[in-house]
Amino acid sequence: MSGQKTVTPSAESLAESAKAAKSRGMPPLEKWDPPFSGDMDMQIRRDGTWIHEGTPINRPELVKLFASILWREGDDYFLKTPVEKFGITVEDAPFIAIDFEAEGEGEDQSLHFVTNVEDHVTAGPDHPIRVVRDDQTGEPAPYVLVRRNLEALIDRKSFYRLVEMGVHRQGWFGLWSGGRFFGMIPSEELPQGQ
Repeated sequence: MSGQKTVTPSAESLAESAKAAKSRGMPPLEKWDPPFSGDMDMQIRRDGTWIHEGTPINRPELVKLFASILWREGDDYFLKTPVEKFGITVEDAPFIAIDFEAEGEGEDQSLHFVTNVEDHVTAGPDHPIRVVRDDQTGEPAPYVLVRRNLEALIDRKSFYRLVEMGVHRQGWFGLWSGGRFFGMIPSEELPQGQ
């Protein structure tokens, strides 16, 4: 969060504002420029759980509504309506890619992801896949860009399936989707036989 004073708006009042502002499809957050209203005691954990004032939000429709007004500026995340903008904490990526379907093969392959908040996205030039490796353990963390500059962490089971589909190209092991190759790891760093 920004280090500003923490405010305590109710999740219900923010949800009402979001519902009032939302029309069909995604709200036009890029057109809204409300003043900063303070930090809110809300966080999105690495596993995709939304927490408000220490309590998990267990209503999927409310989580989806909040996800629709999620905004990122640099490394900071906000819930934004036409009149309010509250800072929240995001441990890693705000969404989790919980599954995918592959269509086609090779360079013609498309990978269609679905997130925990029911966003659907096809990896490609506008929705790249990236893999970050932990500096100490080398463990990979794969992401796909969902919308605006918001990413989804690709869950472990999906990542294992993606690795099984991987191919080598120009010194990299990776995946094709939407006409683009996404390198995951240099081929030379893979164990022999992969």
